[in-house]
Amino acid sequence: MLDRNKAETFARAWVAAWNDRDIDRILSHYADNVVFHSPRIARVMGNGAASVSGKAELRDYWTEALKHAPELFFELEAVLTSSDAITLLYTNHREERVAETFVFDADGDVRESVAAYG
Repeated sequence: MLDRNKAETFARAWVAAWNDRDIDRILSHYADNVVFHSPRIARVMGNGAASVSGKAELRDYWTEALKHAPELFFELEAVLTSSDAITLLYTNHREERVAETFVFDADGDVRESVAAYG
């Protein structure tokens, strides 16, 4: 069960890692078998994919994505909690509103994540 304090701690650390563009810190939050869903994957990777599976594929995707977004910055707006998941609402460097949901495994690592853009 996720409590509010754990959710807020995760959110602050996750946003800080992204704003520092530190791929290792970003990936430290994820399980080795993570599945990540985003409509951006197809555009960045040029392969039509809607998701990536595993930490290695996620690293490849985010490394490529960061190359195309040198101005990347996230501004956290809200943290929503559930039993084994949280949703972060944030604004990105393109002034888009983003909702990203993270489902955690028993070890406290993200096993699945879904990004949605407004």
